[in-house]
Amino acid sequence: MRSRSGKTSFQNARARRRAANSAAPAPGRRYRQQTPDQRRTGRRARLLDAALEAFGTRGYQASSIEQLCADASISTRNFYEEFPGREALLIELHDVLNQRAFDAVIRAMSNADPTDVEARATAGVRAYFEVMTSDARWARIALVESVGVSAAVQAARRAALDRFAALIEAEANRLAAIGRASSRDYSLTALGLVGVINELVHTWTSRATRKGFLEEVTREAVRFVVAALEPVLP
Repeated sequence: MRSRSGKTSFQNARARRRAANSAAPAPGRRYRQQTPDQRRTGRRARLLDAALEAFGTRGYQASSIEQLCADASISTRNFYEEFPGREALLIELHDVLNQRAFDAVIRAMSNADPTDVEARATAGVRAYFEVMTSDARWARIALVESVGVSAAVQAARRAALDRFAALIEAEANRLAAIGRASSRDYSLTALGLVGVINELVHTWTSRATRKGFLEEVTREAVRFVVAALEPVLP
């Protein structure tokens, strides 16, 4: 028979454990050595990878939420914890690519001679093309699958195009201020150059296996930029 002192000691120990647990609650339960936040981050990454493959190969319209969830090995409940629908997932992929391309252009131009129009155009265009053509799936999502989906997706596309156009316009105005480009309004020119450059990327996607074609379209894009900024001779 357990003594009174033994029973009291057992009760005291149990009380101390309860007090410790209530004073310092443990973080979310771990599963397979991962916290809830880690599991959620992993699910989101798998979903983005699945969407990149699906939208970039089968196409956005041919990819259902159920297929995406199966490819990512997640439940539909988990999907809606991350995104309200397919459109939001498409927009995120589109924005991720355009941010990567924008950052690459800024870095490349920061290392180019600030007075050399062709060198700066080459650096910026080459950096943009390197990102956009690094994976044909990314290019398809940005230039094909995101077209005509909805007003929300179109707004994301417009914002990305306007951002690149603003960069080109600012660069043209800077070069004009130091006499390295014509002094004029470059707003429409910048929009036109963005369209030309993206159309050349789109052309590359259909001829990506052609040897040296990426270099050809890169040089052609540079020619357009330089010609648009070239000072007009009196």
